[in-house]
Amino acid sequence: MKTYIYIFIFFSFVFTACEDYLDKYPLDSISSNQYWTTAQDLELYVNQYYTRFPNDTRGDGSILDNNSDNLVETEFSSILAGTRVVPASGGGWSWSDIRNVNYFLTHYNTVESPWGSVRQYVGEAYFFRAYFYFNLLRNFGDIPWISEPLHNDSEELYMERTPRNIVMDSIVADLDKAILYMKNKGEVSASRLNSQIALLYKSRVCLFEGTWEKYHANTSFGVAGSDGTKYLTLAQDAAKQLIDGELYSIYGGDNPEIDYYQFFGQDDYSNNSEVMLWKKWDIDLGLFRWQPSIWGMGRGITKSLVDDYLCTDGLPISQSSLYQGDNSLNDIVVNRDPRLAQTIYLPTDPVNIIGSDITFFEKPDIDKSGSYLCVTGYQLKKYSNRWGDHLKESYYQCQIGSIIFRYAEALLNYIEAKAELGQVTQADIDLTINKLRDRVGMPHLNMDNIAFDSDWDFPSLSPLINEIRRERRVELACEGLRLMDMLRWRSHQVFVNKRPLGMKFSQADFPEMVIGTNVYLDENGYIDPYQKSLLSGYEFNEDRDYLYPIPSIEFTLNSNLSQNPGYDK
Repeated sequence: MKTYIYIFIFFSFVFTACEDYLDKYPLDSISSNQYWTTAQDLELYVNQYYTRFPNDTRGDGSILDNNSDNLVETEFSSILAGTRVVPASGGGWSWSDIRNVNYFLTHYNTVESPWGSVRQYVGEAYFFRAYFYFNLLRNFGDIPWISEPLHNDSEELYMERTPRNIVMDSIVADLDKAILYMKNKGEVSASRLNSQIALLYKSRVCLFEGTWEKYHANTSFGVAGSDGTKYLTLAQDAAKQLIDGELYSIYGGDNPEIDYYQFFGQDDYSNNSEVMLWKKWDIDLGLFRWQPSIWGMGRGITKSLVDDYLCTDGLPISQSSLYQGDNSLNDIVVNRDPRLAQTIYLPTDPVNIIGSDITFFEKPDIDKSGSYLCVTGYQLKKYSNRWGDHLKESYYQCQIGSIIFRYAEALLNYIEAKAELGQVTQADIDLTINKLRDRVGMPHLNMDNIAFDSDWDFPSLSPLINEIRRERRVELACEGLRLMDMLRWRSHQVFVNKRPLGMKFSQADFPEMVIGTNVYLDENGYIDPYQKSLLSGYEFNEDRDYLYPIPSIEFTLNSNLSQNPGYDK
């Protein structure tokens, strides 16, 4: 049985269980005499943090990939365009969740229940503190490390920023406690985190920091004297421990032409071998998400992502004789990695099937506006479900489960960390990348026979690193990790002075559209959505834009804080 978050049950429990208590004791002043007495008190307290996982009523991870080089919206990314300014306040510099977790960690030991009944919730608190701190570190770099709740007269309110590697060590220590204290899959309620999820998250954050320190070395964003080896080793070890536990496996494999698509369109992941944590919806209870691909959603997949899918002979499109070009949507998927056709909509694809009533996809919504617009013409099919039994009151409402963590990431984290350490064997590739390729019937990657690709994003790196990064991009497309990958790899050269493109435009398919008025094309006929708004392409500043600016009010509150490179206080 998989771990899932059932929104309705969670909120019903929280608000009915604490209604009287809230009437007597405000949330910011919990009475130790009344509250910290039972294991159930601890469970109730940490339940609030499950809502901090990415939550979008579109219901999928794609919103977090918006404005990476995978997926773009109607408005360009201020991060990639280098147009961010220092905010007066806010801007992601938030500490309330960390303070509340710290309060838990300094009070849970007053509960008189046996350790065996409280350890799970203590482990969850350590997980969430690591989660909140990593979000801050990823965005701001050096940040104050605070491990106890502060008061108005606490000296720590005026402390300097703690170096990122020291913060990272503390994050790892918290995750190690979470791994130790939380129960294994199958030993804890299906609605909760477990030890294996903490291992996955440890592999994610350590891979991030290891590659960040490696590729940002000798820049203002790096860590003096570090090449990232320490964290890459931790990432490798955490992922391998999860893999060796054999509690999860890759879903499907019997139907390569549809398994990948079906994986992301299920209402219930309770018995799915790959999903580690997910969010459940129930239309009957008024809890629904939007069917994400019924319309364009004001976004679109980029030509860059589409071009990264290999051909069925295992070769890139620059080298394969099987490639049929991209003059039409149907052409681009011929002889290509099946994940491509299972990620974007194609003409005649069934969009919705209810009995004998079938609605077919005809053409992308590039001629629409607002939420109905597909910006690039490559319209996202991933996360949809063509079978209409999960649709009820509205054609657009559905209850497809939202995946938060899945096992495939562990395989990709492991192989990338091994490669960055220079320790990859063919057995490692067979254990990871080739298992993912087996699901869709793609040829195996042979590390001793990697075809050259003139279009590699990272030509200065080894062919193996390039292919591992390609596999990660394709398998995890539109799942919310791409921008994080771009930043940790210091990959500004991939997009600076360039604009994202879409599909090749066909006037015959859109006779009412006027080129240069309501659709813009580059010199080769590809949709160029930012042609008028990004005249010179993305102007990302490599000496500034890898981190967020700290809000200006924080320097008034704490004169010991320093601003990130390239920004004014």
